[in-house]
This record gives sequence, structure tokens and C-alpha cells, in this order.
Amino acid sequence: MARPRVHDDALRTRLLEEASAIVATAGAGALTVRDLAARAGTSASAVYSLFGGREDLVQAVGDEAFARFAERLAAVPRTDDPAADLLGLGLAYRANALDGPHFYRVMFGATGAGLQDGTRGPATASATFTVLRDAVARVLGVAPAAAQEPALGLWALVHGLVELELDGMLPSQGSADRYARVLRAAGPGILGG
Repeated sequence: MARPRVHDDALRTRLLEEASAIVATAGAGALTVRDLAARAGTSASAVYSLFGGREDLVQAVGDEAFARFAERLAAVPRTDDPAADLLGLGLAYRANALDGPHFYRVMFGATGAGLQDGTRGPATASATFTVLRDAVARVLGVAPAAAQEPALGLWALVHGLVELELDGMLPSQGSADRYARVLRAAGPGILGG
């Protein structure tokens, strides 16, 4: 008879959620197994059982952040209208950040985690950036390699707007509409430049 599973997916998810909050606000160095276990209402042995050591846990938080983001991007329909599809990816970027701000911060801004963990390479090599680059290539009708720089420009625009919103530097009233308007107005200029 198989041993019952003590640590389930719900606990794993809860630990990742709590860990993402710690890492996003204080950096990977602030994450301790004991503190995380206490916050999640479990034992340190449960954390070790699910993730191995602390470094594996930090890696798992970054992996989870990128997996959630990739899932959000993959959910955007691909149609016969490449420009609409590209806008859809931009809207999904914002939705992902607002729905999971801690995981978003882990991906891009947490010291020692996400893109700053030293193992993932440049941001433009990530699978999620490739989705953007390929969508830009479709809009421009060029090979993906030729879409790298315009995609980087669009990412800078989207990322900057989202960072401003998350930091409370933009009025919250009408923020979704404003975001879409800015993408529609500035996006073609970036792609045409």
C-alpha cells in the first residue's frame, strides 16, 4: 500500500504564494524556510519535503512566476489579425501583473530571484519574450530575428506602464482604458520606428 501524500499541491501553492511575497518585497536573501513555514502554517520539514533546500525554493518561486506568466500569454487567442493579437498580449501582460504582483516583482525586480537569479540569462532570451517577439514579427511580416528590437521597445512601454501602475504613480480611475489607449497610440510608432 502506498504512503499517503502528506504535502499536497494546495500547500505547495500556498508556500509559493507566501514565498513570492517575501522575495518580492525584501529579495531572495530575506527568505528563510522557518519564517516561510510559520507564515504558511506548516512545518519547515514540509517546505524541505516539497522544495528541497532554500535555494531550490527560490528557484521554484521564479519558475512559478514565469509559468503563470507563460500560461497567461498562451491563453491569448491567436487570430488572423496580428495587431489585435499583439494588443491582446499587452493586455495579458498587465492582467498578469495586477493579478499576481508579487510574482511579477519576482520575475523582474527581486534581487536574487527571477531574471536576477543569475541562471536565466538575458530577459530577451526568455520564452515569454519570444512570444512577444514572434507576435511582433507577425505584425511586421518579418523574420523573428528582425523583430527583436521593435519587440524590446514594446516591452519597455508595457513594462514601464505596468510598473507605474503597480507603484501607484498613475491615477487608478480608468487605468485599464488608459493602458489600452496608450498601447494603441504608441505601439504603431514603436513598430514603425
